[in-house]
Amino acid sequence: MPTTIERLLGRLRGLVRSTPTTPSRRPFPTPRAGYPGDATRLPDTAYAPKPDGRPDPGEIVWTWVPYEEDHSQGKDRPVLIVGRDGDWLVGLPLTSKDHDRDEQQERRSGREWVDIGSGAWDRRGRPSEVRVNRLVRVDPDRVRREGAVLPRDRYDEVVGAVRAHHRG
Repeated sequence: MPTTIERLLGRLRGLVRSTPTTPSRRPFPTPRAGYPGDATRLPDTAYAPKPDGRPDPGEIVWTWVPYEEDHSQGKDRPVLIVGRDGDWLVGLPLTSKDHDRDEQQERRSGREWVDIGSGAWDRRGRPSEVRVNRLVRVDPDRVRREGAVLPRDRYDEVVGAVRAHHRG
């Protein structure tokens, strides 16, 4: 007969096996062949979230995002959809890392962020920031799930920051 410790260890092993991996570590297919690179201009950004299962401007979705340095590699992360570019969606990557403390360093590295607060896109409810100077093309077929709708006032603030970046 198993001891109490052996029973507890058995239960723990079962829990560890049944715990899902975090979204950034989950295997995800690479993008379709011929990723054209990041978008170079801001598309029409009309706020248009609809609960129809398809990603629309104003919605935060989880999808594969290529690294800037090597588009053949990337990771699964939340993205704010801001428009369309032909067959592609255009989005802005999110992070839960707080860049307020290293804002000057981020700017010197060419990265600009806007705080958007917390929402249903982050299961732990952490505050997020949107990178406003990187327009990522997103394959609509690679969107894993819709995370949430960003409130209109925050969406307008983000789009304003993107426009300011592309004007300057």
